Amino acid sequence: MGRIKWGIMGTATIAMEQVIPAMLRGEFCEVVGIASRSIAKAEEAAVKFRIPKFFGSYEGLLEDEEIEAVYIPLPNNLHVEWAVKAMKAGKHVLIEKPIAISSRQAITLFNEAEKHHDLKVMEAFMYKFHPQWIKVKSLIDQGEIGQLKSIQSSFTFIDDDANSITNSKKYGGGSLMDIGCYSISISRFLFDAEPKNVMASIEYHPQYEVDILATGILEFDNGSSSFFCSTQVDFTQQAQIFGSKGSIRFELPFNPPINEPSRIWVTKEEVTTEIEFENSNQYTKQVDAFSLAILKNKATPFALSDAVNNMVVIEKLHESHTSGKRVFI
Repeated sequence: MGRIKWGIMGTATIAMEQVIPAMLRGEFCEVVGIASRSIAKAEEAAVKFRIPKFFGSYEGLLEDEEIEAVYIPLPNNLHVEWAVKAMKAGKHVLIEKPIAISSRQAITLFNEAEKHHDLKVMEAFMYKFHPQWIKVKSLIDQGEIGQLKSIQSSFTFIDDDANSITNSKKYGGGSLMDIGCYSISISRFLFDAEPKNVMASIEYHPQYEVDILATGILEFDNGSSSFFCSTQVDFTQQAQIFGSKGSIRFELPFNPPINEPSRIWVTKEEVTTEIEFENSNQYTKQVDAFSLAILKNKATPFALSDAVNNMVVIEKLHESHTSGKRVFI
C-alpha cells in the first residue's frame, strides 16, 4: 500500500527515545524529515536515525511538499498552535498527549480540523494500540467479568528538575497533564462513556505552581474509577479492573516492555488465569494505524472529540479541588 512520509516537529525525549525508533520499524510509515529550533539538534537527530532531511525551524519542515504527516512532541502549550499550522500546510497530524493545555484550546483545534476534512488529526495515546488493552476492552465488552463496576489505577515518577517541562506551569506541566491523563483516558475508554461527575484532592508545588500529587474519582452511570498520580512519588504504575463477576489486573498497564512479553491476570470464581502477550511496540502500532487511516482514507482509530473530552475531565478535577466539592460534567 505504500508508506506515509513523516516529519517530526521537535527533538523531545519522547520522540528521540520512543516514537522515532518505533516509526522506523513501521510497515506503513517512513520518516523523511525532522525539525528543531536548533539546526544542530535537528542535524544530530537526523544523523542518529538516518533521516534524510533536517530543518532549523518548524516552518521549514511544514513547507516541505514531500512530507505528508507530522508528529508533534512539542511542549503541551505548543500543541494546538503547531497542529493548526500543520493542517493549514496540508499535513496530517499526530499530536502527543495531552492534546492541549485547556478544553478551550482543544475545541479550537477540533473546529480547525472540521475545516480540513481531507486531513487526519489524532491524539497520540499509544496504550490503546497495545494488544493487552485491546484484549481487556474485548473481555469487558463481552461480559467476561460481568458488568464493569470499578477501575483503580495509578501512575507516578519523581521529577525534581526545576527546568523540566513537567514542572512548568507555562508549558502546561503537572502530574494530571503528564500521567494522570492515562487514568482518565482508560476510565472513559473502558466504560465507553463520559463521567457524570468528578471529585479530586490535589497538591500543588509551592514554587512550580503545578500539581505534583492528584487523587481523583470519576463517577459513571454504571460504576466509578479512582486513581492517583504524582511527579513526587517513586516510579510505579498499576491498573486493576473490577466487574460483577470477576477482575483483571495488569503487570504494566501503560509502559509494557517492548522486548519482553506483557501479562494480565483475569480472575473469575476465585480462579486466576494468566494471559501473556508477545513482544509488542505500542508506538509502532499507533503510527501504523494512523498511517493506514491516511492510506485507506478512513476515520482515525480514535476521534479528536475523545481528546477534547479528556481535557474537560482534567479541568473539572482541578475545579473540584478548588471548590472542595463534587463537580458535575
